[in-house]
Amino acid sequence: MYKDMNYQQEVEEELEAWERTIKRKSSMVSRSAKRIQSRINDLIPERVHSIVTTSIKTMVQGVLLGNTYTVHPPKSHQSLRVSDQQARELIRKYKRIAATEGAGTGAGGILLGLADFPLLLSIKMKFLFDLASIYGFDAKKLDERIFILTVFQLAFSSDHIRKESYDKVINWEESLKEAPNMLETHDWRSFQLEYRDYIDLPKLLQMIPGVGAIVGAYVNYHFLDWLGQNAMNAYRIRRMKEENEQI
Repeated sequence: MYKDMNYQQEVEEELEAWERTIKRKSSMVSRSAKRIQSRINDLIPERVHSIVTTSIKTMVQGVLLGNTYTVHPPKSHQSLRVSDQQARELIRKYKRIAATEGAGTGAGGILLGLADFPLLLSIKMKFLFDLASIYGFDAKKLDERIFILTVFQLAFSSDHIRKESYDKVINWEESLKEAPNMLETHDWRSFQLEYRDYIDLPKLLQMIPGVGAIVGAYVNYHFLDWLGQNAMNAYRIRRMKEENEQI
């Protein structure tokens, strides 16, 4: 029990550090890149935006409807320490998968580089489904799949959306009241633009002949590492709240 209390305190300190990271304002370079990307988006024909929005909407709706990814049974009777250990192993596994995929598509030039966008998105989503199981949450349930999408936005969005997503995670029981309307009211265009803006500039480098494979492997590895940190901490918060309520 003493060891568990020590571990909980350790996790709480890590969560406090994570909160500071989430609420920290983006660097000047990041904000400049965002402004450049916003200008580029204004120049892209509306038809292109529509196609991309529809494709991402279809993929995300597949997540919400639960017909896209295999769902493992939730591991409901293991300690937070054990869940964290398994989560770190899962993150290492998916970082290797993403890096390998990025190197392969990066070496293939522009066409395969473009194919990397949906492939990497699929890897990220599959990782989140597997992580939910590790922390004892059943991704067959709609509210858990919405949580997965919220964590995704938390990791890959601008400052404002990231903070909004963090607040939803912290107050998840309250956030669930909006869940039934998400399919009808969610701003899919904003969702896909936030995601694209976050990853576009690094991904453009992946298409440069000669260095694409190296860039692809590095960028994908980094994206999965960042997603893993955010997702792991989001689930830790929920687990700790549930455990504290049971005391």
